[in-house]
Amino acid sequence: MIVQREIVVDTPGRGTTDVTREIQRVVAESGITAGTCQVFLQHTSASLMLCENADPDVRRDLDAFMARLVPDGDSLYRHQSEGPDDMPAHVRSVLTHSSLSLPVNGGACALGTWQGVYLWEHRTRSHRRRLLVTVHGEL
Repeated sequence: MIVQREIVVDTPGRGTTDVTREIQRVVAESGITAGTCQVFLQHTSASLMLCENADPDVRRDLDAFMARLVPDGDSLYRHQSEGPDDMPAHVRSVLTHSSLSLPVNGGACALGTWQGVYLWEHRTRSHRRRLLVTVHGEL
């Protein structure tokens, strides 16, 4: 069986938003007990990550690392039609992930104790982001 749902997430701007609960809700409502959950982000200036969920400093440190690696306003970039964070956001999304594949076991994503799924917003202002969640498996 296959179940597909869209999740809409309003981000506050650059940083991470925990979407674990929303994804787990789609899996639970699907009735699928064993299989795979595919999460796809339908945008090119944000990304998805499976990351530690216990200490928010981990995600802040990842933001700091990415800011050093791909700084806003670098004169290297031609594409700046939406501001100095435009092209860096695209680079950041290419370096990370636009989709995740998670195992489903017992009617839920089989995440580790300290794992959470996060939408990583790479733009400085807020955005409405869409995730397509596809659950495939056995009832």
